[in-house]
Amino acid sequence: MPNALLVPLAIGLSIVGTAAAAAQSQAAGNFAGLIDVGGGRKMYLECRGTGSPTVVLVGGLKASAGDWNITRDKAPTVFSAVADVTRVCAYDRPGTPVGEQPSRSDPVRQPTTAGDAVRDLHALLGSAHESAPYVLVGHSYGGLVAKLYAQTYPRDAAGLVLVDALSEGLQEAETPRQWATQRKLMEGDIAAGLALYPALERIDPDLSFDQVRAAPPLSLLPLIVLSADRPWGPQVPALIANGTLPADIPPNFGYITDAAQKKAQDRLAALVPGARHITRTKSGHEIQKEQPGLVTDAVIDVVNAVRAGKTSLAE
Repeated sequence: MPNALLVPLAIGLSIVGTAAAAAQSQAAGNFAGLIDVGGGRKMYLECRGTGSPTVVLVGGLKASAGDWNITRDKAPTVFSAVADVTRVCAYDRPGTPVGEQPSRSDPVRQPTTAGDAVRDLHALLGSAHESAPYVLVGHSYGGLVAKLYAQTYPRDAAGLVLVDALSEGLQEAETPRQWATQRKLMEGDIAAGLALYPALERIDPDLSFDQVRAAPPLSLLPLIVLSADRPWGPQVPALIANGTLPADIPPNFGYITDAAQKKAQDRLAALVPGARHITRTKSGHEIQKEQPGLVTDAVIDVVNAVRAGKTSLAE
């Protein structure tokens, strides 16, 4: 989980238009462009396909919509494969770069929180006239956002897929001292990135976790949790040696992260009855890129459950 929070991996798709063009583009089924979300801001959204429920893809920290259009082989991407089954949308949070280019969404003051991201996503989907119900699919930090969205707007969220998601359980599985180190790992070497792009997305995880804890519990809904099974522990010493990680990170800290993340993932899978926990993923943190078919299958299973009127995969 934390390794992909260190470096943004994203590609971009061309912007088709602004909010004024949205209705015309969406009438044709596909849309890629800017949507006015109020407050003088616009956010980038792209949608493809038809059908209900609409799948909403929520990327990890610093990841644009294009993160769901990347694979490490020639397999269909999650975005394209889901679009063959139902409507699917992905978007850029403020501060999520597109390659070496700035975010297509207007900047905001950083750091932000999961609560900020939920409010933005709700405004974006409403302004774009993308109708609920939604199946929310969140990777890493995006999983925290997706879960909080489902807690905040239970009538809109009909299903949930969490892809090696960040959660408050990670913090709770570590001592305060360990969590302080974990936060440093999550942020990574931010100084160089901020020098190049001051509006780069940053988050306050402590405040975000407090927001999740204060929200209503998750309602009954079909839930699949996918967890990385490639350990982070053995990678840390080499990353410290080559300068990717700070020299003051304990060489064994990856094993502490692995143990805490396993507890956190198990807790996510216990949030609702009938949830499915996929632990044999043959993948590191970015399961949607390394095993896109596995993520796509999970999304389609939840979509089919929603279409059948189920509130649990056990039904």
